[in-house]
Formats: sequence, structure tokens, C-alpha cells
Amino acid sequence: MKASELRKKQLHELNSELVALLKAHFGLRMQLATQQLSNTKQLKLIKKDIARVKTVITQKLSNHDK
Repeated sequence: MKASELRKKQLHELNSELVALLKAHFGLRMQLATQQLSNTKQLKLIKKDIARVKTVITQKLSNHDK
């Protein structure tokens, strides 16, 4: 997921995307804990996507205040 794609979305879409990513991250963490996760790189990618979404949300909120 690219930041340019995220910037085109509305805040409510970004919030729903964030919730979905957090649920996916939780599921991956549970798979890791039960030793069912074969591709551990997925965790790193999901965490980066979560950070991207949070960054874009913060940018949109700060631009909205101006």
C-alpha cells in the first residue's frame, strides 16, 4: 500500500483501513505465538502499513485545522 493511494482516501475510509490492519496484525501475532506463522516478514509489512495509515490520518487532521 502506497502513501499516495492513502492520501486520496477520506478520513472514515482511513479509519476503517486502520481497524482492518490492526485486526490483521493481531491475527499474525497470534499465529506467531502459536508457531503457525510461516512468513514472519508479514508482521513487519503490516506494522509499516499501520504506520503509513496513522501518518496520513495525522497529516489530514493537521491540514483540516488550518
